[in-house]
Amino acid sequence: MTHILVVEDEPGIALGLEDDLKMEGYEVEVIGDGAVACRRARETAFDLILLDVMLPGKDGFEICRELRRAGLRMPILMLTARTQEAEKVMGLELGADDYVTKPFSTRELRARIKALLRRSVGPQEPETECYCFGSVEVDFLRGELRNNGRAVELTPIEFKLLTLFIRSAGRILSRDLLLSGAWGADTFASDRIVDNHIANLRKKIEPDPANPRYLRNVRGLGYIFEGSNVTQF
Repeated sequence: MTHILVVEDEPGIALGLEDDLKMEGYEVEVIGDGAVACRRARETAFDLILLDVMLPGKDGFEICRELRRAGLRMPILMLTARTQEAEKVMGLELGADDYVTKPFSTRELRARIKALLRRSVGPQEPETECYCFGSVEVDFLRGELRNNGRAVELTPIEFKLLTLFIRSAGRILSRDLLLSGAWGADTFASDRIVDNHIANLRKKIEPDPANPRYLRNVRGLGYIFEGSNVTQF
């Protein structure tokens, strides 16, 4: 049975979510305190987390950041009453997979949960275990990146983007395709989010991020990963 953690401190909303998700056949655990929820999420193998932004103890942004830094990759769907784009962008950049703005319809929420669960169980990695290019080694089984033998921390979105580029080495990938592949086709995000993540990714894989060798921009079309010297294991 799919196990969902609902992190919501408003009792009425929490109860409504719990009842609705249980009727859909999910196993549901509800926690109203951010710090407690963060500990629980690190101890238990949840299939998905519904995470409110405004919480006592720790807010949703802090929780999302900590879980991703701990290497946990379960889908995170953020629930927010905030409508400012900058705050939505912040959640996505910290590793959230999607968000829903309050008030939301239960029908929309169910659809987004199902979409995230489908993507999380689908094939996420290339058939090979490891790719090397230049001084960089990408280990898909461990979800790790090493540069010059040193471990480099990637956010879940950065890892998804790098995986897409390696799968499609030598092909131009549009921003729309990258958004769909890394964030999901039904997720709101702007081209600026893609560009910001590409810039961060370059800092971790390029010898000279200001003059990228591997991950290049193709003006008006998107990005291309040029790994002619890529080695597969």
